[in-house]
Amino acid sequence: MSDKKKLLHVLRKEQAGTIPFWFMRQAGRYLPEYKELRATTKGFLDFCYSPEKASEATLQPIRRFGMDGAIIFSDILVIPHKLGMDVRFEEGHGPVLTPLTSEKNLAALKLSSMVEKLEPVYEALRLTRAKLPAETALIGFAGAPWTLACYMIEGSGSRDFQKVRLLSESNKPFFSKVIDLLTEAVSQHAIKQIEAGAEVFQLFDSWSGVLSETQFEEWVIAPAQKIVAKIKAKYPKIPIIGFPRMAGMKYVEYTKYTGVDAVNIDGSVSLSMALEKLSPLCIIQGNLDPTVLAENKDAMLKQAKKIIDIFKDKPFVFNLGHGILPHTPIENVQALSQFIKSYSLST
Repeated sequence: MSDKKKLLHVLRKEQAGTIPFWFMRQAGRYLPEYKELRATTKGFLDFCYSPEKASEATLQPIRRFGMDGAIIFSDILVIPHKLGMDVRFEEGHGPVLTPLTSEKNLAALKLSSMVEKLEPVYEALRLTRAKLPAETALIGFAGAPWTLACYMIEGSGSRDFQKVRLLSESNKPFFSKVIDLLTEAVSQHAIKQIEAGAEVFQLFDSWSGVLSETQFEEWVIAPAQKIVAKIKAKYPKIPIIGFPRMAGMKYVEYTKYTGVDAVNIDGSVSLSMALEKLSPLCIIQGNLDPTVLAENKDAMLKQAKKIIDIFKDKPFVFNLGHGILPHTPIENVQALSQFIKSYSLST
């Protein structure tokens, strides 16, 4: 590990009092250079599977803002896609999948060839690692089994994923097989990313907030625990960040039982709860409101100062409560980046 990589130091609890930062969706449509690059590829998945372009997209925000972490440009749905599902992205609508509805559909998914088919993602990681500044850590990621199952069974995004929740109760044996397959797929994808150069891994469970406490334990905590254990068995020093989005108070149980090194908190978690209940258990990452970042620079800086004031004496990583919105002004991201850097230097 390079001594210059503040993000790794903090995630390993080796350092406090300095504030590393990166932003979810820090590469994307708010950057003109990203839009120019994206226009050179017909489909979104084609873009994700173009190693040179995915690497360039990863590096663009680092050049502009100097974050301490660079998250590889990819998508959580590369796993179901390379398992053999029909996955496409429609302009103005988002991801569309042919829904997984039967044992026959499930049997057709091929775990054995998935990582081979995902080689372009790993090549993008290798290219990026070679080009990153010495002080910048490379972050790999994947969607968690519950969230991937939501898209695979629903066939698209949803407000409450009622179809998936009903299936998880009405046909538990089938749904358990889906989760087991995805748990192994995510574990393999994570390990391959680490072998390709990822120094941190983040597990995104974007739709965990729709579940009851019992369902959360079964479909979020238990799979995450297995994934973390598989990664740590092979790479014990790789920091793992969990993001059970919109889980609220369930963040506490998630943190206690999954074995993650850090959790990214969102707007469902108050700063006082994070300080009192979560920070004794793991490192906190988060949680500026991306809407405030996009809409009001002065309010954003005020909120950023409040967050850092609360966590500055603990190992803490500054991030957002969700991804950067496409209409976010570049000058707001620049102002936030400069504020975090100046705050860190003054403490």
